[in-house]
Amino acid sequence: MFISRSEETMMSAGVVAGTAHRALADAVAAALGTAPVACELERFPDGELRPAVGPVRGDDVYVVQPTGPAVNEHLIELLLLLDACHRGGADRLTAVVPYFGYARQDRRTRAGQPVGARVVAEALEAASADRLVVVDPHTAALEAMCGIPVEMLTAVPTLAAALAVETSDRAVVVSPDLGGVKQAEHYAGLLRRPVAVVRKTRESGTRVRAEELIGNVDGRPAVIVDDMISTGATVEAAARVLRSCGAAEDITVAATHGLLAGDARDRLGRLRLRRLLVTDTLAPVQFHGAPLQVRSVAPLLADAINRLHNSEPLDALLMRS
Repeated sequence: MFISRSEETMMSAGVVAGTAHRALADAVAAALGTAPVACELERFPDGELRPAVGPVRGDDVYVVQPTGPAVNEHLIELLLLLDACHRGGADRLTAVVPYFGYARQDRRTRAGQPVGARVVAEALEAASADRLVVVDPHTAALEAMCGIPVEMLTAVPTLAAALAVETSDRAVVVSPDLGGVKQAEHYAGLLRRPVAVVRKTRESGTRVRAEELIGNVDGRPAVIVDDMISTGATVEAAARVLRSCGAAEDITVAATHGLLAGDARDRLGRLRLRRLLVTDTLAPVQFHGAPLQVRSVAPLLADAINRLHNSEPLDALLMRS
């Protein structure tokens, strides 16, 4: 239930829903015991966007808009919504971006490339956002790139609770690369399972080479965990290594962000997964290759918004550093 500070500060809170995932924004508002602020989006014939928001003057406003596919359109819409709320007199403005597009571009891998995450972070600040809320961003360095405070929430406890229901006592939690070890350890701690790690090399945006496995998976079910599934190449490479090292055919995959882009659905379908578990940080996509289960982050986001509005600590909701 949403707790308003209006009697103390005369500032009420409002949730503005972008078009990227209205269902999630509506669920967040419902969990807070309120309704989303009225919002319209006009599209010009050439594709140009012009949003308009209802009254927000003097309010504590939270714009909910993941920047998943179509990434660029949803990002521009987010920036325009923030500016519209700012010009409408919002007293405090928070961008709630459950999936933060461009987070993978946190550094240059060769000369001539941009640092996309930094560009987007600066754009959000220029659009008058006072704070950014994200869920399991691909890079923890995102906070250091932003000139505004960043709250990096985690959906790991939400997914781990779902995994605990059907996960074997003999299962091993697997990080598909070295960068995901801390997240895998978080899962393993909640599930009380051991950890194994796959060492991989990314050859391109759609090709990954898995090279070795650290840990024992012989005859044991595996739970591959990651922050996101884009093309499925990382999961595919990890699954092949696991099975070549004697892991049981019973493989589960859990990830916060289920982009399932490109040929991900076909690729994952060929792996004969026991189940695929994701959250609703992104609008749902059709997937028939394995039993797909979705857990909502609406309660997590609502809890964070309520705490921010009441100036309460978010420590229990944040990613482990």
